[in-house]
Amino acid sequence: MIAKHSPDQEIVLKKPIVSMVAMTLLTVLTACGRSGHHKKDPEISTPYAAVLLDNGQVYYGKLANAASKFPELTDVYYIQSQVNQETKAVSNILVRRGNEWHGPDRMFLNERHIILIEPVGTSSKVAQLIEADKSKH
Repeated sequence: MIAKHSPDQEIVLKKPIVSMVAMTLLTVLTACGRSGHHKKDPEISTPYAAVLLDNGQVYYGKLANAASKFPELTDVYYIQSQVNQETKAVSNILVRRGNEWHGPDRMFLNERHIILIEPVGTSSKVAQLIEADKSKH
């Protein structure tokens, strides 16, 4: 047996479809409008910035083009933890990037993996260690 639909039932069925199409179109247009929006670089007034990535790694360096898809970090440092096998004490050491085999002089970070960017205070321990490292070279 074939069920017959009245014209009123067809109108009721068409309204949700029209609404869904309108919402989808509105969502697409809104997303397109956002992609053309120019992002502004964060204002970092200190020489160095700390950049936290979604893998938990923190890099310290001079940040350029922070609002781009691939911000650039130069003069890069990171913290390396070492465990004393006898005492089990953990010590943290500030390491300058560039001594690796490929000798990188900069990093280009993928903006999608950046959790936060913040200034490194000029009187902070990290800033002091960077200055101490620079005075050695």
